[in-house]
Amino acid sequence: MTKTELISKVAEKSGMSKKNTEMIVNAALDSISDALAEGETVKLHGFGVFEIKENAKRVRRNPQTNEAVVVEANRIPKFRPGQLLKDKVKD
Repeated sequence: MTKTELISKVAEKSGMSKKNTEMIVNAALDSISDALAEGETVKLHGFGVFEIKENAKRVRRNPQTNEAVVVEANRIPKFRPGQLLKDKVKD
């Protein structure tokens, strides 16, 4: 499903216009992104948890040259689905 399809489905279910629904969906996604950028965890009961995983700096080897390569520390977003979402997908 694309963002446009999501907006259409939400507009259809809510009875709102697509323009208003697009603003709401964009605001929700921006709010989640902003919270993650600030290092916060976003918990949506029944849906899941968005959080930041911090990977430490580490040394890896290039398999072709066997040369040591330093991989810098980084932060990546992670999603853990909630139990209600897991159950819905399972059925």
